Order: sequence, then C-alpha cells, then structure tokens
Amino acid sequence: MINFDNTAPVKLKGAGSGLWITIDPSHPESEIIAEIDRLLDKLKHLAINADVTLDIGDARGQEELIDRIKSHLERNFELGTISTSPKKRSIPTERRRQRDLSKGWNHHKSDVLMLRGRVRSGQKINAKKHLVITGDVNPGAELTAGGDIIVLGTLTGKVHAGYPENNGAMIFSLAFNPSLVKIGLITATGAGESGRQGPEFACVEQGGIVVKNYMKENPFKRMPWPEVI
Repeated sequence: MINFDNTAPVKLKGAGSGLWITIDPSHPESEIIAEIDRLLDKLKHLAINADVTLDIGDARGQEELIDRIKSHLERNFELGTISTSPKKRSIPTERRRQRDLSKGWNHHKSDVLMLRGRVRSGQKINAKKHLVITGDVNPGAELTAGGDIIVLGTLTGKVHAGYPENNGAMIFSLAFNPSLVKIGLITATGAGESGRQGPEFACVEQGGIVVKNYMKENPFKRMPWPEVI
C-alpha cells in the first residue's frame, strides 16, 4: 500500500494497466524526483514497461519541470510511454455554477438502485450500476453492484462492487465490517475485523484492497460539481 498523504510532493496510483503520478510543483524539484524514485523503486517489477501519466493539476508554466522529470524517468527506469495529463479548459466558477443550475437533473435517467431499510441475512441485492442503501446490512446478506456501493449504516455480510471487472469502484459505509469484500476481480476477507470506528471506504490500490478513513481521505473531494451516475 502506498500512503496518500495530502502534503506529499508526489502521489502515485494505478490507472488501468499504467501508473498515474500526481505532482505538486510547489515542492522543490529535488524532493519531487526523490519521491518519484522512492515510489517506483517500491513497485519493483510492477513498474517495468508500465505507461506513466504525469499530472500537475491546474498548475501552469511547469513545462520545463515536466520535461526534466520525463528525461529522468527515461534514463533511470524501464517504463513504457510517459505522457502528461490533458489540460482541462478553465471555466470561471460562477459561470460554471450557473451552467450547472440551469441544467437541472429532471431529464436524467439513472441505473442507480437506492434502497431504504435493513438488508437482512439471506437477502441478495443486485444493482446494474451503483447501489445506495440507507440502512444496515446484516451478516449473511449479499450485495453486488456494477459500480460503487454506498451504505449509510453498518455494513456486514458479503459485498462485491465493480462487478464484474471494474477495479476502480469503491465501497463506503458508516460502519465498515463485512465478512468478504470484492472489487472488480480483487477479493479480500475479513476487511473490517480491525474494529475501527467511523465512516470508511474500500478501494483497490496496487493490486490489493485497502480500507481507509473517509474523513481523512474523502474519495469525493476531487469532484467539485455533481456528475450524473
């Protein structure tokens, strides 16, 4: 597991069959390169021939820094294609807010399944896309969804998000204690046996399932505007 510290100069995650490296250019260049080296060395053979995307977010005027980092990676690691993330067209905040308000959501159709109430032992719930449950999920229940699974209550039982092969899905609950967790093709058992408390979510990182504190890591904080799901 690679620690995603919000103050770190570099963050690395899997992206399909490649790697996505997010860089904070406010840090010294030597510190950035040293952290990239550390993360790639930690991956060992998993980084060989992997395509890499370098992302500096909304920072501008960093082309020379990116070029130097690319050259460093090409000299020191056996990677695949090294590219930069495409720049998003900037839209003034107020104009974007007004655009979103004018759209409304009434005309949208969704494959999301939302249920209210307790899911009891022996019950099996299947959703084509995302699954949202406002209630507890008892031991012996089974949840399966093509996308994310969000439980606004205690989650026990067996749960499979991202069915059948979407490793980018996540599982969230206010109290996380399932007997079996599967995301896409990755499986973990007893994910909640540590007895931790508070909202948590599970996701796939570096080929394994990890459980994180929602209040510290908040997987939704990078989504500033609503998206149709």
